[in-house]
Amino acid sequence: MASMFVWAPLPKKYKKMGSMKFAKNLMINADVAVAPGLAFGKGGEGFVRIGLVENTQRIRQAAKNIKRYFNT
Repeated sequence: MASMFVWAPLPKKYKKMGSMKFAKNLMINADVAVAPGLAFGKGGEGFVRIGLVENTQRIRQAAKNIKRYFNT
């Protein structure tokens, strides 16, 4: 089965901040929008949902931005 979304666990370093704050930080500091897992119910906490509905270039740029955010 294929999907256009990836459910990714929060990195250990960011787990305590929760999915909502982590998603907000990515949006502000990495210019990347992800859906906080909490938006899908209590079982989604600790995850973010990443949409793979953009073209390859934009997905690569988002990955680079996230990597840079992790390295700061």
